[in-house]
Amino acid sequence: MAKTIKLTASDGTTVEFVDEIIGSGAMKDVYFSPDKSYVVGFFRTPLDVNSKDRIQNITSIYKEKIFNQAGGEYWKKIFCWPEKLVEWNGKVGLVVPAYNKNFFFSGGRFKGQEKVGKWFASAKLRNKFLEDDQKGNWLTHFHMCIQLARGVKRLHAAGLSHSDLSYNNILVDPVTGTANIIDCDGLVVPGKYPPDVVGTPDFIAPEVLETRGLKRDDPNKKLPCIQTDRHALAVLIYMYLLYRHPLRGGKVNDLDAAKDEELSMGKMALFIEHPTDKSNRPKVNQLAPSELPQGDVTKLPYTICGPYLKDLFDRAFIDGLHNPSMRPTADDWVTALVKTTDLMQPCQNPNCKAHWFVFDNSTKPKCPFCGTEYHGQLPVLNLYYSPKPGTYRPENYRLMVYNKQSLYLWHVNRFIFPNETLTAEQKKPVGDFHFFNGKWILINRSLSDLWDKDFDKKIGIGEYVELTEGKKILLGKNDGDRLIIVQLVNN
Repeated sequence: MAKTIKLTASDGTTVEFVDEIIGSGAMKDVYFSPDKSYVVGFFRTPLDVNSKDRIQNITSIYKEKIFNQAGGEYWKKIFCWPEKLVEWNGKVGLVVPAYNKNFFFSGGRFKGQEKVGKWFASAKLRNKFLEDDQKGNWLTHFHMCIQLARGVKRLHAAGLSHSDLSYNNILVDPVTGTANIIDCDGLVVPGKYPPDVVGTPDFIAPEVLETRGLKRDDPNKKLPCIQTDRHALAVLIYMYLLYRHPLRGGKVNDLDAAKDEELSMGKMALFIEHPTDKSNRPKVNQLAPSELPQGDVTKLPYTICGPYLKDLFDRAFIDGLHNPSMRPTADDWVTALVKTTDLMQPCQNPNCKAHWFVFDNSTKPKCPFCGTEYHGQLPVLNLYYSPKPGTYRPENYRLMVYNKQSLYLWHVNRFIFPNETLTAEQKKPVGDFHFFNGKWILINRSLSDLWDKDFDKKIGIGEYVELTEGKKILLGKNDGDRLIIVQLVNN
C-alpha cells in the first residue's frame, strides 16, 4: 500500500498526499490527497526563478484578489485555482482542488474520465462517441459559454491572461450547463511574466502563428496576451454552439500540409462563413457523415445563434481576425450570451435533440435543428428604458415568453445584471408567465409597482395581467426600471 507523505506548504499549512501517481500531464505528475478533496501536481523539471515567482504570485496575490472579494465563492465554481506551493525531493508542487464530480462522465464508454471540452465542441466527437444523455441541450451549452466568458472576463479584469485557453484546459458539463477553467498555473501577467507556451493548435491567434518564427526578443513577435485570449474565447464559444471550427474550411493555402496549417490558421486565416469571401466554405462532400449536419454552414449557419452573437462573431472572425484591437471583450460575450438566452424558445418537437432555438424575429419561427415550425401564439416582450421621467426608448433587448417561464429582477431593471454579484434575493423570480385558458398571462409574485399602463391600473402581488398585442406594462418606478410593450406573433 502506498504511503502518505506529509509536507508543510508555502502558507504554513499541512499538505498530505498518497505517494502514487494518478495522472501525468505535459509538465506535472499528479497525486491525490488521502481524502481525494485535492491533488498535488509536481513539476518534473526544476522551475527557473521567474516561473516559481509567477506561481507564488498566482497562489497568493492573485488568489486573494479574485477569491477574497465580493463574489469570491462564485469564482471557486468557475476556476480550479492552485492554492499553495509545496516542495518535495527537490521538486515544486502545486496544491489544487479536485474537480467536482459532475465534470466526470458518469456512464458510457468514457465513464470516470474528465469531461474535457473537446468532446462537446466537435460534431464528429459528439456524434460518434457521446450518448444523448451526456450532451445536454442547446440552452445548457449557452449556460456553459456564459460561465466560461465570465471566468475569462474576471482574469482579464485582474490583469491576467490564460495564454493557453482551449478545450483542453476547460472542463464542461452540458447536462448542468457548467464550466470550469483549469491549468491556471500558466497564467500570464502582461509585462512581467512571459508565457510558457504559445497555445494549443486551433486556438492560437493568427498573429502569434504568423510571428512564431521570430526570435523571442524581436519587437514584432506576438506572444499570448489578453487580446489572444479574446480570439481563443471566440473560437470556443463558436465551437460549443455550432460544433465546428470557425477557420477550418475547404481552402488550401499550400500543398505542404505543415505550411498549409500555418497559413490557414495564421497569415491567411479566413472565417468559413465570411459573407463576401466564400473561398473557405467547408466542402460538404469531403466531410465525414459524423460531421453532418453541423459541418454544413448552409444548413446551420452561425446566424441561428441570434443577432447579438452574429455581431460578435463578425467582429471576432472578420473585423478582428487580423486586427486584435477589434476583437470583442469577454464582457461583450457575457452580455450577448445572456441577452440571447432571453430570445430562446423550447422546440415543440419532443424528439428534437437541441430542445431549444433562438427566435429569429420572423412571423413564422421554426427550429433550425429539426425544422419544426412553432404553432400557436408567441408573445415577444420588447423592453424599453427611461432616459428621463416620462420618456421611454427601445433598448434593443427582447424577452421571449414560454409557459412557466420566470421574470427576474435583471429583466425589470437595466442596472441589475445576472453575474457573480447577485444576492440570493435578487436571484428569486419576481413573476412568471403562463398559457392559461387560451391566454398568455404574467403573474406578479413580488413587484411592488407593477402597472398596466393602458388602464393606469396597479397589478398587485398575486394578481395577473393578460399579454395582448401592444399591451404596455411598467415593471417598476425605480431608476432603471423598464417598460414592456407586448408583441404577439401568431402562427
